[in-house]
Amino acid sequence: MNTIVATRDLCKRYDGEYRVNHVNLTVYEGEVYGFLGPNGAGKSTTLKMLLGLAKPTSGQIAIFGKALNSNRRKILQETGSLIESPSYYGHLTGLENMRIMQQLRNVPDKNVMEALQIVRLDKHKDKKVGQYSLGMKQRLGIAMALIAFPRLLILDEPTNGLDPAGIGEIRELIRSLPQRYGITVLISSHLLSEIEQIATSVGIIGNGKLLFQGSMEELRSKKQSAISIRTMNDAAAARLLFDSGIVPLAGIIGKQPAMHFNGMTDSEAARANRLLVQAGIDVVRIEEHKQSLESIFLELTGKEKSL
Repeated sequence: MNTIVATRDLCKRYDGEYRVNHVNLTVYEGEVYGFLGPNGAGKSTTLKMLLGLAKPTSGQIAIFGKALNSNRRKILQETGSLIESPSYYGHLTGLENMRIMQQLRNVPDKNVMEALQIVRLDKHKDKKVGQYSLGMKQRLGIAMALIAFPRLLILDEPTNGLDPAGIGEIRELIRSLPQRYGITVLISSHLLSEIEQIATSVGIIGNGKLLFQGSMEELRSKKQSAISIRTMNDAAAARLLFDSGIVPLAGIIGKQPAMHFNGMTDSEAARANRLLVQAGIDVVRIEEHKQSLESIFLELTGKEKSL
């Protein structure tokens, strides 16, 4: 599998503080790579360095197998991007804005119309962009980034400020790009729920450090399951199970106090239930609780959920 983006010990310091701290990012061809982290974690700074908009303090960047610092012009010819909010001329139509980008990227007419069709703006191409909704402006920004049909598309928080319908449209669009057009996508977000629905691989960054990198399946495999057992006499039940080599953890599951067992197998749960029943302790409830991806994200980043 070809490597599209690779960084080695990438760092960026501002006022003596690391915004990006020795990040080793790897994005493979054909992926939708979700770059996930709380606000202020270092996502935008990293993406700006990949595009040459910010200079690294130290470290190396290779895109398409070539060093960015010595091949920047050629690399950017094969890269499209939307960083922060889209740039456009509000007094011009969507098509006129695309024509300007066409001249800058030196692409044929067919690219203009195809890019507008991909983002579903072909029927609104003659409307002034100042009259576009926020979602339409975002889609226009993506069309501008797609106009050269790049090998790599970098999107920084493309669903920010959109309503659920707009988010769904952008999500569907991004998911289709690798298979339909051979475009590798690197997308940043602070919302795990969004990345989970579109990404094939994910990198989680917090306080400038890359805390996890791998496939969505690998991230999901980090989920831990736990069993909670509630009885009519939890104190006696805990002593009995402890004496039998089954050690509960103190905790509260949901709204009710219960004995909590991390990683308990089905056979262990059956044995615990059998011991309690044989001892005459009534078992009220045995429940399995699976750790959510959100809780894994919060554990890795040490942050409360960003809204």
